[in-house]
Amino acid sequence: MRAALEAAQRAPEHGDVPVGALVLAPDGAVLGVACNDREASGDPTGHAEVLALRAAAHALGSWRLTGCTLVVTLEPCTMCAGALVLARVARVVYGADDPKAGAVGSLWDVVRDRRLNHRPEVVSGVLAEQCSAVLRTFFESRRGLR
Repeated sequence: MRAALEAAQRAPEHGDVPVGALVLAPDGAVLGVACNDREASGDPTGHAEVLALRAAAHALGSWRLTGCTLVVTLEPCTMCAGALVLARVARVVYGADDPKAGAVGSLWDVVRDRRLNHRPEVVSGVLAEQCSAVLRTFFESRRGLR
């Protein structure tokens, strides 16, 4: 999670919300690291999770991330939760809950929907206070600019 927090710190350089993510191989090797880049890229799918999944798939040479773990500072949204299921990620580890858009237990629970063909394990609340503080500081600074 500390590596994801470090990645999150790069997002505000581009005006993006500070969310960081990484994908770990089954042996613990880092396959991909990313931060949000929607503002920088102009891409609405530029969430840290999606970018880290893309990097991991490229590193493995396969879209199937079987046995891999995604670590992210903020609870994934519906788009990212869907991508995790489709990529066959084994485990999702996240820090801060997202009561407004979280789709891994807070608002929805996409990844544990029994109707889907794959359901990753979920570990929540890892370094939650540190992850929340990064977001809180970012949004407080944005409000100060207005």
